[in-house]
Amino acid sequence: MNEDLIRRRVTVSGRVQGVFFRDSARRRADAHGVAGWIANRPDGAVEAVLEGPSEAVERLERFMHTGPPQAGVEHVEVAEEDPEGLSGFEIR
Repeated sequence: MNEDLIRRRVTVSGRVQGVFFRDSARRRADAHGVAGWIANRPDGAVEAVLEGPSEAVERLERFMHTGPPQAGVEHVEVAEEDPEGLSGFEIR
């Protein structure tokens, strides 16, 4: 597998549901070649798996620390995972 390929699981809490957080992240993922998924969690958080070139994943992760203008991010948790070779990015 490509040495530059990384995977991160990001959980964002705060005012992150109902503010176009998932769609904003999906559009950025598509634009930067990041694969994975993003979903609302029952506890009000948003969880995402981001996989791709390190620079692109890090760029999307930085966006998730603020989110779209309507969001109110309070906490971001990031975990490193082993890449699985995902393709495409989906909203779940």
